[in-house]
Amino acid sequence: MPCETPPAPRHELHCHLDGSVRPGTVAELARAQGVPLDGPVRELVTAPARCGSLGRFLTYIDVPLSVLQTPEALRRAARELVEDWRADHVVHGEVRFAPQLHGERGMTLDDAVRAVAEGLAEGRAATGVRTGLLLCCLRHQSPDDSLAVAEAAVRHRGEVAGLDLAGDERLHRARAHREAFDLAHGAGLPCTVHAGEAAGPESVWEAIDVLGARRIGHGVRCVGDPALLDRLRRDRLALEMCPTSNVQTGAVPGLAGHPATRLLAEGLAVTISTDTRTTSDTTLTAEFAALRRGAGWTAEQERLAQQHARDAVFAAVG
Repeated sequence: MPCETPPAPRHELHCHLDGSVRPGTVAELARAQGVPLDGPVRELVTAPARCGSLGRFLTYIDVPLSVLQTPEALRRAARELVEDWRADHVVHGEVRFAPQLHGERGMTLDDAVRAVAEGLAEGRAATGVRTGLLLCCLRHQSPDDSLAVAEAAVRHRGEVAGLDLAGDERLHRARAHREAFDLAHGAGLPCTVHAGEAAGPESVWEAIDVLGARRIGHGVRCVGDPALLDRLRRDRLALEMCPTSNVQTGAVPGLAGHPATRLLAEGLAVTISTDTRTTSDTTLTAEFAALRRGAGWTAEQERLAQQHARDAVFAAVG
């Protein structure tokens, strides 16, 4: 039998650590830490194919987050993610997390950042995968909380590649967090912003013009604004699209009509990522396979999306 050609080296730009912890690791950490689980771990950490909303989708991250409250757990999760990237033919992976969500047992922001950075370093040493670490501010938190995250990102400039803003943009505007993003820009840290996922084009405009985003997390709802598409194309602002997750949260009705196909053809810098490898029960290999089945993608479209991802990396360590 002829040997299958291995996939080209891949780049993943949008991957949340707390949504990408191996189910077996969640179960082991829960047992070790005495955290009770209300059912089979896989059912607790893997969202259904259609959640109907971003809010429901995010509830499946609660259990992994509950066991990621020690430096050892964060370090292990980060190391294992790099190992999973290697198995998925990823040569450069960027992971993001919100360090302010990991202080229930006394960890500081700096403790959490150091733990994840150490886990990534261990993973790089074992696999050769290059990594980037992004810190997430959260829309529903206060501007002071976001400023503290940005300050932590600057303090760890050698290990942190960028700053992100995550959360439901329908409920919380981005402009409240401008001071944090101004600080990041002043320190030379590039920024990405979740926008155009739960809300429409106006949230993408705000991400670009108020927070200075160089990449847009998801951005699937930008298609109704021709001026916005022109701006994204002209400035080569990458769209971090995550097809399976986009369907699960209801951001798009299905893969057949996923805007990634149209926008890629129209010259926008569309990239494909997993978002949450465990919550969405996916890999980058599975994402491209789903696009082939559901949207008729070809090898050339995959190559182009991966070229855009390679061109849009913030930084790499290793």
